[in-house]
Amino acid sequence: MRGQPIYRVSEILAASTPPCVSLYQPTHRHHPDDQQDPIRFRNLVTEAERSLRQKYPGREVRSILEPLRALEDDGEFWNYALDGLAAFASPDGFRLFQLQRAVPERCVVADSFHVKPLIRFVQSADRYQVLCLNRDGAALYEGNRDALDAIGPAPDIPRTSAEAKGDAADVSRGAVVTYGSPSAGDPTVRHGFGSAKDAADTDAERFFRAVDRGVLDHHSRPSGLPLILVTATENQDLFRRVSHNPALQADGVRQDPASLSNDALRDAVWQVVQPQYLQRLAGLVATFEEARSKHQGSGDLADIAQAAIAGRVDTILVDADRMVPGTLDPASGRIAFQELAQPDVDDLVDDLAELVLAKGGEVVVVPSDRMPTQTGAAARYRF
Repeated sequence: MRGQPIYRVSEILAASTPPCVSLYQPTHRHHPDDQQDPIRFRNLVTEAERSLRQKYPGREVRSILEPLRALEDDGEFWNYALDGLAAFASPDGFRLFQLQRAVPERCVVADSFHVKPLIRFVQSADRYQVLCLNRDGAALYEGNRDALDAIGPAPDIPRTSAEAKGDAADVSRGAVVTYGSPSAGDPTVRHGFGSAKDAADTDAERFFRAVDRGVLDHHSRPSGLPLILVTATENQDLFRRVSHNPALQADGVRQDPASLSNDALRDAVWQVVQPQYLQRLAGLVATFEEARSKHQGSGDLADIAQAAIAGRVDTILVDADRMVPGTLDPASGRIAFQELAQPDVDDLVDDLAELVLAKGGEVVVVPSDRMPTQTGAAARYRF
């Protein structure tokens, strides 16, 4: 069993039949640290079962826990863990996500799924996707400033040029070469794909078109993440000429990906992504400052809460490292600050982010040194 890619926390926020089990834990990529991971997960499932039987004594819990129990002994899964794990189970089904950042270990059994730890991962501004391409094959990766990992392609995305050769629609768009002068009645006139190079270019174009369609439909469009192209210069130009993917960034890595180790690939891509990432953060901050100057934005948590309840928050920037202990009343929008010493108190910043997502707004997690406020949040309103 492999974890699914997660692009929107709103996917999990969608209503689900209670009871809802949410499990989080940090995991490890390498031996021997990874040996503790299935044991810790088993303990979390046991805790979830105990909580289910206490809170929902009249419900059948066996079917809810069955996929979680199955994961305990899935050796292949634990051998290929990333940095974190999120698992969600309810009478409606089971979803599992592997994360490229560690999350605090936690078990929550409630009437809805607990998604706060996901917000800090999924909504972070430093995430991106990478398309490694040559004329024989393609591979897709997803990463952030700390990690870069391969993601499995959808079934209809060709992984090799051979898989794309049956695309008749693209054959009709291939280049036709004409020799001689038809207007002069030249008897040497003939039509076809011409030289071996012409045929190779046509095959490559067909392959690139198929890859572009698949990546756009199954990855770029649902994720909204920027896409960085890694390929040799001649392939960069050809792929960009046929691509219709608006997520494809203007700058790419002009190297054959086969010549790069995973670490070298991550470093090369981050050199492209970092200036765009910083530019995006600067733009978000500037937009917030302009909105605040027109009384269309605020960094005051109480004001943001009231606007979020009314569905008026278009975008909220949240501090990646700031925690504000307190509670948020989801009915009235009233907030109450609490003491750090109280372990069960929620984080108001995460509460606000979750509420904004539920109301259709955008959440962007921002490093502390780039935040335009000291409160932990900065919101721009819709109207």
